[in-house]
Amino acid sequence: MKLLVVCLGNICRSPMGEGALRARIERSPLAGRIEVDSAGTAGWHHGKPPDPRAVACARRHGVDISGLRARQLQPADFLHFDHILCADPDNLDDALALAPPEARARAALLLPWAGITAASVVPDPYYGDDTDFEHSWTLLEAAAEAAVQRLSARPDSGIIGP
Repeated sequence: MKLLVVCLGNICRSPMGEGALRARIERSPLAGRIEVDSAGTAGWHHGKPPDPRAVACARRHGVDISGLRARQLQPADFLHFDHILCADPDNLDDALALAPPEARARAALLLPWAGITAASVVPDPYYGDDTDFEHSWTLLEAAAEAAVQRLSARPDSGIIGP
């Protein structure tokens, strides 16, 4: 299975989400069975590392995202990835605008897709401070944990057999 986490610039939320998912997956029975990547709906930061505040936040939680590089979401991503998981409704709308019609169902909001019901949006911490990055991390970590539980428990997930 292949998961793509998407935000606006691919320097804050989506690389933190990628890092949180990878870390959770590596510590689970799903290790080696799921590919995780991230992208942004805008290409402003293409080729750049994550925001230093995102790197520091992830590092405080034992996850290294410093080697990731921003890239822009492409229509071909909808054919490569099983799920395109967006941080907020604006990112979802922008992603859907790129999606081939037959692959539109692959796009969803990350938190509800993972089973998080208390929130549906991962807020953009870019214009905030460390507290905002920590809040986004908390949501992304909860989504990663819920996603691993969901994919491990569902026989139809394509990951774990009946």
